[in-house]
Amino acid sequence: MTINNLLARLEKVKQTGKETYIACCPSHDDRTPSLSIRDLPDGRILVHCFSGCDVYGILSSIGLEITDLFPHSVGNYKKIKNRFPAADVLAAIGFECLVIMSSAGKLLGGELFTANDRARLVLSVSRIQAALDAGGYQDARH
Repeated sequence: MTINNLLARLEKVKQTGKETYIACCPSHDDRTPSLSIRDLPDGRILVHCFSGCDVYGILSSIGLEITDLFPHSVGNYKKIKNRFPAADVLAAIGFECLVIMSSAGKLLGGELFTANDRARLVLSVSRIQAALDAGGYQDARH
């Protein structure tokens, strides 16, 4: 996949620098661009939603998979280990833990969960796992 193929699937695309772009995130109701896209010299494409959407959700909403962001090599995809700094991983996990703590406080206070509350709690757990995966951390049970 080329950067142009990806950009063609997005709305309100604007180039912000050399090989960097912003666009509306296709994963949520985005009226102003919150999706950052970067084309790296080695062929990788990075995407980041500043509203918090995960890369899997972003890509699936435009019919792509994570492997589409990486260059091909002899019929297979290159295996690229790009770990995020531990501080970034911990910050992301810390925020989601606050969401979970807020949910626990609501339950302990006798309040009922709405469907939106449950969905946000599931999203928090998913984001914590994604942060651990992005940081290259293995499940301690294995």
